[in-house]
Amino acid sequence: MDTEQQPNFRPTTADFRWEAVAHQPYKQDGSAPFKDISRQVLFHEDNLACELRYFEMDAGGYSTLERHEHAHAVMILRGHGDCLVGDEVRSVKQFDLVTIPSWTWHQFRATDAEPLGFLCMVNVVRDRPQLPDEAELARLKSTPAIARFLGAG
Repeated sequence: MDTEQQPNFRPTTADFRWEAVAHQPYKQDGSAPFKDISRQVLFHEDNLACELRYFEMDAGGYSTLERHEHAHAVMILRGHGDCLVGDEVRSVKQFDLVTIPSWTWHQFRATDAEPLGFLCMVNVVRDRPQLPDEAELARLKSTPAIARFLGAG
């Protein structure tokens, strides 16, 4: 049986898109709160047990506030924005690296001036995200920096 992996070349086309890579909606509409964000699965590699995805939000867009068992490794590839990881809000810019540990609340937000794009590496097999309930959202918003961060959406 031939199990050797074949090379796969997909050149970039323009504006953070790649040949033969589908440009998809971030999630199904209505499944969770988010704004103006798309995703592209660049690599789905069972033999590496990981998936590399590119997410991009338009200026003023944001990802879902969520947590889950699987961890993320993120590299900001384009633009500027802010991210919430746990109980901390940080500004992010091109080439910054962000690790999101298991069961940690997280969200990314683009500035109002430009898109924010990032690479995200996750396990191929992963659990479904959890959204905060009212009590958890109130706990998060009890931190002034997080309240300001979440107030934009």
